Amino acid sequence: SAHVSAADCHVLWAQKDNVLQPEADVTATEGEAVTLGCEYNTSQTTAYLYWYKQDVNDRPRFILSRSKFSLEKTEDGVKDRFKSRLNSTLRSVPLTIVELQPSDSAVYYCALASQIQLSFVGVK
Repeated sequence: SAHVSAADCHVLWAQKDNVLQPEADVTATEGEAVTLGCEYNTSQTTAYLYWYKQDVNDRPRFILSRSKFSLEKTEDGVKDRFKSRLNSTLRSVPLTIVELQPSDSAVYYCALASQIQLSFVGVK
């Protein structure tokens, strides 16, 4: 089985701009699909949402980014199995991982950058 944990990342300089990941821990069976939620609040029109994956004893590594202006980037190595669509009405950008593999077990971070500065908070 794959065990994934979610942790929040926040932009430090703007308190009203934040992200919330509802699920703290998710366990799923190899081969299945799992969706990790991420809700955000921002007063900016140029919000960019990012997903990162952190393996044990490693730094967070970029998976994908989404914005309300349809600017999308997804790392080549995960394009087939890692999906995300930003819903600006619901202010959410869930990450879905299909065909789960043991190597998907990790901590996943959702991050918000309203402008250029991006900072991590509360990495566990």
